[in-house]
Amino acid sequence: MASPKFKELAPAYGFDEVALVPGDITVNPEQTDISFSIADRRFAIPVLAAAMDGVVDPKFALLFGKCGGLAVMNLEGVQSRYSDADGVLNEIANAPAADVTALMQRVYSAPIKEELIGKRIKQIKKSGVICAVSITPTNAKKLAPIAKEAGVDILVIQSTVTTARHISKSYRGLIFSEFKRAMNMPVVVGNTVSFSAAMELMREGIDGLLVGVGPGAACTTREVLGVGVPQVTATMDSSAARDAYFKESGRYVPIITDGGMKNGGDICKAIGAGADAIMLGSIFAGAKEAPGRGYHWGMANPHASLPRGTRVKVASGAPLERILFGPSSKTDGTENLIGALRTSMGVCSARNIKEMHKVKMVIAPSIKTEGKHFQMVQYAR
Repeated sequence: MASPKFKELAPAYGFDEVALVPGDITVNPEQTDISFSIADRRFAIPVLAAAMDGVVDPKFALLFGKCGGLAVMNLEGVQSRYSDADGVLNEIANAPAADVTALMQRVYSAPIKEELIGKRIKQIKKSGVICAVSITPTNAKKLAPIAKEAGVDILVIQSTVTTARHISKSYRGLIFSEFKRAMNMPVVVGNTVSFSAAMELMREGIDGLLVGVGPGAACTTREVLGVGVPQVTATMDSSAARDAYFKESGRYVPIITDGGMKNGGDICKAIGAGADAIMLGSIFAGAKEAPGRGYHWGMANPHASLPRGTRVKVASGAPLERILFGPSSKTDGTENLIGALRTSMGVCSARNIKEMHKVKMVIAPSIKTEGKHFQMVQYAR
């Protein structure tokens, strides 16, 4: 008699465990279409800059928008708490490693100032780029109307794990369908990793979904809470929900893979796994124009009672334009990310993002032994 099982463990895969299969026809990389949309907002490149204080400030958001992507500013960070945000960022960058978390807990305990919300948004809007800001579900009802009045274009509601249903003592929490109707603007929600949670959020009327729990370089959610799903599997499951919801409703909700991508190859695999766009933090934190002075940290890093993150040193110093478009003199895939995506699409027979979703992917875990690099390849069934 077979022994009863308590639970089954399903296999899950990250970027280092899969590879894309070249197609039978190659496409000129310059002729690939890599644009994507959030509601009626269209972007030339499928890349978002993460809502981290070490990545996005108004100046970086302006520059990134002119490059064709979307930078998301953290509306609960130092930009909305301090008039002299640069001075605070300097203090964080120069703090000893042993003291930095306690310092950030103190820094982020300062109140959010409504006048600074309007000021920062107007700084981004003045050059005509699309402005997006990130807020937590807890503060969405309070801060979103202020941001809307200031002229924000896209709202991102983001927490470690976000679901359509939430149990709490509050009689009425944040109901996304009601929030969407009240705000009357595109709303992107995250983060999640599963088919069922993604499906329920899409049925609430959201305009984009962020996928990823704990994979980022500056995030320690998996160490602290033990939760998360490797990004390739999380992206595939959420993309399956997107396609099922499209068949159900006729409305297409883009999937944005958020976190865990170290280079151009990871970005290509994320798109191949079903993402319509990707959100990057650490790569852009290393840009010369980034506000973090060569450091970055997650939004949960300064949590008052259970910090889930760490300040990470990212020593790149390359201009943002070179990181995105090259030319690159590096062989590690950390520069010319757009060139890498276009070239990967070209060799995989994909003329646009949706065709890239159809590219064959294989299980190919990497093994490194005594300086040699091997791959074990198994075709996904």
